[in-house]
Amino acid sequence: MDYSKIILKLLSSPNIASKHWVFQQYDHEVGIRTVVKPGFDASVLRLDNGKFLSAKIDGNPKHCYLDPRQGAIGCFEEACRNVVCTGANPIGMVDHLQFGNPENPEIFWTFMESLEGLTEYAKFLRIPCVGGKVSFYNETPSGPIKPTPLIGVLGIKDKTPFLSVSPNNDDCLVVIGDTKDELGGSEYFEYIHRFIGGVCPRVDFTDSKINMLAVLSLIKNKLVKSVHDCSKGGLSIALSELSIFGNIGCTIDIEKIPCEKNLSFEKILFSESHSRYLLVIDKKNIEEINHILSKKKITFAVLGKFSGDQINIKHESKNLVKFRIDLAQKRYFNGLEGLLKHG
Repeated sequence: MDYSKIILKLLSSPNIASKHWVFQQYDHEVGIRTVVKPGFDASVLRLDNGKFLSAKIDGNPKHCYLDPRQGAIGCFEEACRNVVCTGANPIGMVDHLQFGNPENPEIFWTFMESLEGLTEYAKFLRIPCVGGKVSFYNETPSGPIKPTPLIGVLGIKDKTPFLSVSPNNDDCLVVIGDTKDELGGSEYFEYIHRFIGGVCPRVDFTDSKINMLAVLSLIKNKLVKSVHDCSKGGLSIALSELSIFGNIGCTIDIEKIPCEKNLSFEKILFSESHSRYLLVIDKKNIEEINHILSKKKITFAVLGKFSGDQINIKHESKNLVKFRIDLAQKRYFNGLEGLLKHG
């Protein structure tokens, strides 16, 4: 398949497709406190003291199956990234650790590795674990579930600006963070190639922290219109989601994406490397953002602009990826319902 067909197929896959069909059947707002509704990155609630609470839960059983320590750290970092995308500073975490029979030495090892990974990252970021629960003996006749730590992160946000998810014509797209050779445990491997294996992405603690602080600083200084993290499906899916929610196309140059040398197109498009953010920037702020990020020695690049009604990823002026936004929206918003109703 060509890359356009692969991205469209991934957009309707169960781990990536919109979950709105499920949560809109329930009261997904809390009183009249909900400021940012669920469905994009984190949700935000208004507090009585004038501040705002950002909340997100993340998990990735495939990554934790391949490497329980790095997988658990990745779930933690992804939840932090989602909270940061709303302009909130992560202040606490809760966990729900789900595993098979702990009397099996291998399963108990995955549990301990996950715990140690979460502890290591929490100490580094100075984020306390304020609650949690463990669920063991999750097995079926065919065997145990994959190690599944779910990590919830809470963030506090002052009256800094709330970000729009709707880019305008000629807004610029900036990526922060490095894309690495990390397709292990990816949605691309499982959903396209029916394969769960490889080396899962690793979190570089230093890069994680400086990228978070850089994004929070840009939001606080009102230099960013929207922020979205790269996670399941990789950069191509994160870019597609920005265009889907913004109802506007985007044209980028794949050669501008910061990445390791000699990475193939599939790795650049679908690698699930951590600590990456996509920023929507008004073009009048690009020069200032260039200066700020360069001074902080952040890995970043201006990838392209929003316009039109198609997502277009180019390589040497030729179309590597090209499809219409309305088709992507149909796949993304109807994918889960279609799978549940029709299999």
